[in-house]
Amino acid sequence: MDYIRFDSGDMTLIISCTVGTVPAIIHWGNRLEPSTSIEEIKALSIRRGVNGNADVVIQPSLAMEIGLGYAAPSGFEAHREGRSWGSYFTVFSAAKYEDRAQIQCHDSSTQIRLTYDITVNPDTGLIQLSSSVTNGIDSDDNSGILTLNKMATAVLPIPGRMTELIGFTGRWADEFRRERFKRFSGSYVRENKRGRTSHDSFPGIILARPDTREKSGEAYGLHLAWSGNHLIRVDTLMDGRVLASMGALLFPGEIRLKAGETFQSPTIVAGYSSNGLSALSRHFHDHVRNELLRPEVRNRPRPVHYNSWEAIYFDHDIEKLKAMADKAASIGVERFVLDDGWFGTRRDTSSGLGDWVVSDLIYPDGLKPLIDHVTGLGMEMGIWFEPEMVNPDSDLFRAHPDWILHLHDKEQVPFRNQYVLDISRPEVSDYLFNQIHIILGDHDIGYVKWDMNRDLNHPGNAMGYAKPHAHVMALYALIERIREKHPNVEIESCASGGGRPDFGILAHTDRVWTSDSNDAIDRQNIQKGASHFLPLCVLGSHVGPAKCHITGRSLSMSMRAATAMMGHMGTELNLLTEPEEDLKELKDAITLYKQHRMLIHYGQQYRIDTPKYINAMGIVASNQSEAIYSIAFMTGYHNTHPIILPFPGLDEDFEYDVRSIWPHDFKSSTILEEKELEKLGIGGHFSGATLMKVGMQLPPSFPETVHLFHLTKRG
Repeated sequence: MDYIRFDSGDMTLIISCTVGTVPAIIHWGNRLEPSTSIEEIKALSIRRGVNGNADVVIQPSLAMEIGLGYAAPSGFEAHREGRSWGSYFTVFSAAKYEDRAQIQCHDSSTQIRLTYDITVNPDTGLIQLSSSVTNGIDSDDNSGILTLNKMATAVLPIPGRMTELIGFTGRWADEFRRERFKRFSGSYVRENKRGRTSHDSFPGIILARPDTREKSGEAYGLHLAWSGNHLIRVDTLMDGRVLASMGALLFPGEIRLKAGETFQSPTIVAGYSSNGLSALSRHFHDHVRNELLRPEVRNRPRPVHYNSWEAIYFDHDIEKLKAMADKAASIGVERFVLDDGWFGTRRDTSSGLGDWVVSDLIYPDGLKPLIDHVTGLGMEMGIWFEPEMVNPDSDLFRAHPDWILHLHDKEQVPFRNQYVLDISRPEVSDYLFNQIHIILGDHDIGYVKWDMNRDLNHPGNAMGYAKPHAHVMALYALIERIREKHPNVEIESCASGGGRPDFGILAHTDRVWTSDSNDAIDRQNIQKGASHFLPLCVLGSHVGPAKCHITGRSLSMSMRAATAMMGHMGTELNLLTEPEEDLKELKDAITLYKQHRMLIHYGQQYRIDTPKYINAMGIVASNQSEAIYSIAFMTGYHNTHPIILPFPGLDEDFEYDVRSIWPHDFKSSTILEEKELEKLGIGGHFSGATLMKVGMQLPPSFPETVHLFHLTKRG
């Protein structure tokens, strides 16, 4: 087979895979007619030699290995004690099976095999691409060990017309910040060495045309489904080519393959859209919901959370917690999560981490009285763990000081009074599994908040080898062991908020904690950024205290609740001290959320292009029979009236009833007043075509106000 071709959604992918040649992408982008000649495509893209370059034009490969001789950044680097470093991989086998393909390559001189596995979603055209390298040498001595220095999962060509790049950065409590700028000559590089996905380098990137917006224009999106160190780069070469690559970032000597051993790369999930950024995001959302989430979780309404952290921190008192549970149940909460501080000597961040035994000092009768109280109120019980960490002041560390990741003769970098356990060691993983298994087996617990609160600054083991990649693989394996024994327990990925929110961890968990900031203004921006790759159903979003503990900003309950509704809703405030009028409003919001959560979580999301003072999006049912639009006024505006806002995603031929559903006491001064509409003779309904193409005049609104509109098809 000379070519592999996929046609799906609005995309066509064509890969050249002739035996004896390097595997190369001939076309990835706008969908081509079935009759389009691949030979014509190749002929039209022929490059000729130019002065100052090699006499032949070198075809970029999926690996961009050094042996190509291409004067460009390489995607694959490996050696055997300084030799066998110049691999040149050619195809020896290629096969396509409906929506899957595999291309096997080798280099006979270096005796290395490289295999690409490709899956294309038949509806959206979303690509899953992984690669593996095998040391094919026969020698079993040390000279035959293959040391892998660098391995991009793949290097993908991007059309030069994609002149703008959208990257993702941020920090703790300010994740998913977007940077959009003009692509430049040279290399855009992001290296993450934190040992977790990180707050400041989410492994996703988007390349787009300068005129691409939410509902129009071409865009390419790439995400690395990996929860550890990673390398992202976009290289704009002097020959005009643009190459995007992603892969696990490897420490020196981290991957050493003996004869016959194989290293498997993380998967790149990549998409193309000719219909704007929101359409691209919807491809990724479908992937998470349909490919990553378990059916039993996907088909269940996402329970409303109460989390104890910002209400009590380490001040655990069983009677206070029972009273909190009573309040939570009374406002409609469905899951009560006990956060940090229930175990060992854990009264603050300085001790007890690693000793996963219920504290008999604060819970003399164990957790059962509290859990029985919570479940007796009709709520599910959840609990917090931070399994990968240990305090120096703990029984675990005193018994096993050698179980931590460290560098020999180097002082640990101080970080939240804790060290990182080497969970790649079987005895460490077994200990953690047994401790968690006992807690879950002895108690009626349906939810685990799995936290990770520090970076892997010195990720070495007792033998002196680097272990960050092994740590992530061991993490996945440990979570799977727990899920196998406790299949009904849902697991949240938390890492100081949004420090581990990638597709890799979501293949093993059920939601992510989006950010430690419950400030609704911050959350509007954070959740918008996250939505480029993550659907709302996995974004934990809580109503925090009126005065945010992180930013110090005070916001109304109306604003906080409406923001939390646009995710997996929860609450994280002291219900015993909250004003009754705020509790009533929160109860109303929870009731409203329950009425619409299946639409919010499994409808199609449309972000809307707006001025900076507004953050707006719509969630539209797959059959377009209903929709919810959230319009957040982040600040004031300069004109006397705000903008006229279009409602994208509707059916032009449907008539829709339009209702304001939040805030409950909202009275519009510009539209939807029944008497005014009666004068116009149109009632409270409008055509989908008019709502999409003309839009609605938004009402005058104060800053820090969120409006929710619900649209339903008539008839």
